[in-house]
Amino acid sequence: MKEYLYYQDAMLREFDATVSHTGIEEDGRKYVVLSNTAFYPTGGGQPHDTGTLNEIAVIDVEKIDDEIRHYIEGDTATLTGEIHGKLNWQRRFDHMQQHAGQHILTAAFVELFDAPTVSFHLGSEQVTIDIAVDHLSNEQLSAAEARANDIILENRPIHTKWVKEDELSDYNLRKEIAVTGDIRLVIIPDYDYNGCGGIHPTSTGQVSAIKILGTEKMKGNIRISFVCGRRVLAELAMRKTVLSDVARQLSVPEIDAATALTKVLNAQKVTEKALAAAKEELLSFEAKALALSDSPVLAAHFSQRSVQELQKLARFTVTERPDAIVLVASDNEDKLQFVAARGAQVDMSMKTIAANVLPLINGKGGGGDQMVQGGGEKTMSAAQLLIAMQDAHRY
Repeated sequence: MKEYLYYQDAMLREFDATVSHTGIEEDGRKYVVLSNTAFYPTGGGQPHDTGTLNEIAVIDVEKIDDEIRHYIEGDTATLTGEIHGKLNWQRRFDHMQQHAGQHILTAAFVELFDAPTVSFHLGSEQVTIDIAVDHLSNEQLSAAEARANDIILENRPIHTKWVKEDELSDYNLRKEIAVTGDIRLVIIPDYDYNGCGGIHPTSTGQVSAIKILGTEKMKGNIRISFVCGRRVLAELAMRKTVLSDVARQLSVPEIDAATALTKVLNAQKVTEKALAAAKEELLSFEAKALALSDSPVLAAHFSQRSVQELQKLARFTVTERPDAIVLVASDNEDKLQFVAARGAQVDMSMKTIAANVLPLINGKGGGGDQMVQGGGEKTMSAAQLLIAMQDAHRY
C-alpha cells in the first residue's frame, strides 16, 4: 500500500499511469484498475476522491481485495494504455483539512482532559467525533478548540511514517493500533502520534481553522460537531446571512438581534396565552348557546375548526346538557372532521355514530362510548356530514 501515489505524495493533483484492466460489477458499475493511482479509496473514515481519467468522470473509488477500482461514468473501452488522471482537488483538499483537523482536535481533548475519541465521521457538511465522557462543559469545549487552533497557527509539520509492530513502542501513540504488518503513522511532532490510513496535508497550518458547532449526547458519549478549513468560512457566511436577515426583520443591529428576538418570543407567548383564553371563553359561550335548544340532539357545523376545538365545544355543551347528544363537524382545508359526545344521562354509545359515518368519508377515528372523533376526505360538506351523523343517531 505504501507505494500508492496518494501515500507517496498527498499533494499530488495529477498523474500518469497505465491501465491494468477494466471490468463491470454485477450491479452494472464499470471500473478501471491502474498501475498506480493518486485517487484515494474510501477508508479510514475518509471518503473517496473523485476526478477524471482522460476526461472521463471518476465517481467512486474502492479498494477491493488487492486492487483499487475507479468507477467511471463512460465507456471503459476508451481507457487503454497510458492515461492521465486528475483529482477533484477541492474535494480532496477539503477531506484532508477535515481529517487533519480531527486529529488535532481529538489530541487536544486527550491532552487537556484525558478524554479519548471513540468514533469519527467525516460528513459532507460537518465532521463529528464521539468523546468517551458523559459531560463536557462550555469551558472545556472552548479550551480544546483554542488549543487546536494554537497547533494550527504554529504550522507544525504533519509527517507520515511506515513502521512495523515491534517499532510501535518507540512512539507515544494516542491509542492502541489494531492492524498488523506495515503500519502507517501520522505524526504531529511533540503533539500527536496516531496510526491512520487517511490522507492529510503536510502541515497543520493548511487546516486553516477549527470551529466547534455543537454537542449532543450519543450512547453514553458526547458527540461534537465541528468544521475545518474552508468549511469554517462557509459556515460563517451562512450564519452571517441568517443573522443579517433576522436583524433586518427585527429592525435592530445584528449585535442586538438575540435580545430583540427574545422580546418578540416572550410577547408572542403572552399573546398566545391570551388568545387561548379568549378561544376558551368563546367555546364556553357557543356551548351555552347550543345548549339552549330543547332538542335531545344538539348539532352545529363550522369551518376551520380543529378537532381539539370541536372536542372542547362538545365537552362544554354536554356539561350544560347532560341529557343531550352533541354532534359537531368542521370543513377544514383538506378534510372533514367531526366529534360526537353524549351527556351523563344518555345511554347510547357514540361509537355507533362513528361506525356509520366514517365509511362515508373514507375516514379514520377513535374514542369511547362517551365521545368519539374522526376525520376523512371531503366527499361531502360539513352540513351534509352532520345530517348523516343525525341519521346514524336514529338507528
